[in-house]
Amino acid sequence: MLDNDGVQDEIDFTSPRGRLAVRLRDVIERRWPAEVQAIGVHGSLAHGDDHDGSDVNLTVITYRPGAGPRPALRKVDGILVDLRVVTAEEGLRQARELTPRWPLQAEQYVTTRPLHDPRGWFARQRDAHLGRLAETRPLEFSGLARHDWEIASAAHGRAVRLAEWYETDAALVMIADSRLHAALVTGLLTRTYFRNPADAVRRTGVAGADVQELGAVLKQQAEELTARGKPVDGNVALLFE
Repeated sequence: MLDNDGVQDEIDFTSPRGRLAVRLRDVIERRWPAEVQAIGVHGSLAHGDDHDGSDVNLTVITYRPGAGPRPALRKVDGILVDLRVVTAEEGLRQARELTPRWPLQAEQYVTTRPLHDPRGWFARQRDAHLGRLAETRPLEFSGLARHDWEIASAAHGRAVRLAEWYETDAALVMIADSRLHAALVTGLLTRTYFRNPADAVRRTGVAGADVQELGAVLKQQAEELTARGKPVDGNVALLFE
């Protein structure tokens, strides 16, 4: 069954990723029983659509800094495990913080499913994040979007120059960077979060945008940001506002 966020009520523990998540939980609980407050998964396991090639995104919440396992990114039995470790206090602080990468960060705050959470920490994380969103003014989101727009515009400009110099591979890297940050602009302006970078560019329609099409998207975004009170260009005084 899916909830209102399109996330499974229960994790599929029959898949190889689900079974590995349980093994990891058991090891962590056994080795650090007094240090770990909660363990959860987000990403494809939480959404119930994991498949061969999917990662296991595991979050471990500790009582104090330096406790519990160390963060890690490596394959285990052929499956990539992204192990994130954070204290309960820091995790709640991060959930209340908005950054230019909010469209890619919010997913873990609202869709993490607990593997071990006797005190309901992940529910508090979700409430902390949603509460922060409820009190955020549109101008704050526009300011974050302008930051991403500047990165997208700079990458687009570099891609144009590299293409003129027949540096095709480097130009493609810049185009990919520009597409992603243009997608983040849209996510911030519409308060839409994405599951990952690929989901972001696909859902915002820029996945296949070429240099000219992407330039048109950036021009339209610049006009919208100006209309929202966050122009993308200005004088020296505006730099220090």
